Amino acid sequence: MGIDLAADPTRTGLAVVSGNGRCIVEDVHVGADDDDVVEAISTADKAGVDVPMGWPDRFVQLIQAHARGAVAAPASTGPEWRRGLAMRVTDRMVHRATGLTPLSVSTDRIAHPAMRWAGIEARLRDIGVDVARDGSGAVCEVYPAAALRRWSLPHRGYKGAKNAGERSALVVALSEKLARLEWNGHRDLCVADDNALDAVLAALVAREVSHGRGEPPPEELRGTARREGWIWLPEA
Repeated sequence: MGIDLAADPTRTGLAVVSGNGRCIVEDVHVGADDDDVVEAISTADKAGVDVPMGWPDRFVQLIQAHARGAVAAPASTGPEWRRGLAMRVTDRMVHRATGLTPLSVSTDRIAHPAMRWAGIEARLRDIGVDVARDGSGAVCEVYPAAALRRWSLPHRGYKGAKNAGERSALVVALSEKLARLEWNGHRDLCVADDNALDAVLAALVAREVSHGRGEPPPEELRGTARREGWIWLPEA
């Protein structure tokens, strides 16, 4: 299962892939509300969700201390100090591994879908789904652009209505790279809507993770990943 989670359900993509050996795109649609997402994840072997699953520890600590009026005065409030508040450990690891910088859940609009995910996560937890943010349970955090970079595929310039040509070329390249990928009639939607394509990419990464071909958090970062989330990169 792959979910490109937007703040607006009408722009949220959801995709299902299946098969051993062959990889069949079983379903893709855009317009998934919270009920759709909860039901999909609760029935999936593994779900890749394109959204930050947590906030940086240092940011959370700052907000809590600030609310109490108890922030310890830093030696400097310069860029390095702010970077530690803006970026999670996994964001920095992804940058070192791929050269790409994930959006900051502390300072960017990506916080809005992250808030939506926090509510969905709570619903899933209430029905007994393992939603460990380190990816050890039913869900794993994914970053489609970084996955494409790992697969040596075009990873920029395919978003937006005006870039349907770039998406078409990417779909062809993805099909060539994954020779056993079968679109099963869903190819046109992925060319027409980048939310649909990102949902398929999220599902493909989840499939890689479920087959042991993803990079887990190092053991010493497992606790941090369970709080902040962990972006799973597929093997190159």
